[in-house]
Amino acid sequence: MKSYRKELWFDIPKRRMFINITPEVNDCLKESGIKEGLLLVNAMHITASVFINDDERGLHQDFDKWLEKLAPEKPYSQYAHNGYEDNADAHLKRTIMGREVVVAVTNGKLDFGPWEQIFYGEFDGMRRKRVLVKIIGE
Repeated sequence: MKSYRKELWFDIPKRRMFINITPEVNDCLKESGIKEGLLLVNAMHITASVFINDDERGLHQDFDKWLEKLAPEKPYSQYAHNGYEDNADAHLKRTIMGREVVVAVTNGKLDFGPWEQIFYGEFDGMRRKRVLVKIIGE
């Protein structure tokens, strides 16, 4: 069995943002040479998420609005966590959207359903962040 590991780095210019990282993940899969196996993608920061969904701008706006209703950024004083930092809302949003995804690899391709894409969700941006890609298989 082969194993492949790579970190993808992102400079996020806004506090909250969704980025389609499917092309970068596909590049990792090609680079790995693995044709059959499993691919893990996970956010390496507690205020960021990796998830699978449709690449549709309106849907991403809906995610942002929905998450902001569930865990509004402000007022910062509403959260016990906020003191040294002001990112309690980002921790909660990450918990809702998830930490990682696992995708089957079949015939050297991501074995997706229709419209599925991999996204990085940032909830406390404006700094450099990373995502881990780990692939195992033959």
